[in-house]
Amino acid sequence: MIKPLSFLLIVFSCSTLAAQSTCYGTTANGSLQQGVKLPADGKNYVGYSRIARISGRTYVHSKVKAIVVDAYKLLEAEQPNKVFKYAETGFAEGGEFKPHKTHRNGLSVDFMTPVIDESGQSVHLPTHPFNKFGYEIEFDSKDRFEEFQLDYVALAAHIVALHKSAKQHGVDLWRVIFDPKLQPKLFATSYGEYLQQHIQFSKRRSWVRHDEHYHVDFAIQCQELSK
Repeated sequence: MIKPLSFLLIVFSCSTLAAQSTCYGTTANGSLQQGVKLPADGKNYVGYSRIARISGRTYVHSKVKAIVVDAYKLLEAEQPNKVFKYAETGFAEGGEFKPHKTHRNGLSVDFMTPVIDESGQSVHLPTHPFNKFGYEIEFDSKDRFEEFQLDYVALAAHIVALHKSAKQHGVDLWRVIFDPKLQPKLFATSYGEYLQQHIQFSKRRSWVRHDEHYHVDFAIQCQELSK
């Protein structure tokens, strides 16, 4: 007869094993097994859309989930007055994820750019169907969109937290895609030296601008994609 405590340990072990993801191929040509959803929200962050969450567009590799959530926890202490919002990730089984050219194996996450309002308060960039869940937003030459101003300090702090969290989990960040013309303003923050030393930023302009969001790829070992 199995004792209650032993039974609970068995159930816990099985659930832990079941939650481990396996990625295949690359971010541009890959798939995912046992993908997991990012939490809908937390103390200092929210997801970009309940509709997108219901439709299955917020799945990632289990290790990516742990990294992202732990990074937000780091920011609770590092930047307690800042709030953050994640965006598109991928499907539970990976694969083609339109309109993105990547996001196919659970290792890619988009994050909406942190902003402050006219009073200097950290707020969430608005994301809804009428602005393509935030992806249609364009900041002007003064880093403004309506009443919102890009918050380079919060953005830099988040990327640093993601990197530190990834290292704690034994992996790394592969690259960060953010508008190359805006990157010098990130490097001008107090986090600039760390970013330049540890983070690989894409220097080429992508097929979309990447000012209203930044794309992060995680360096996690994947298995070969079967042909």
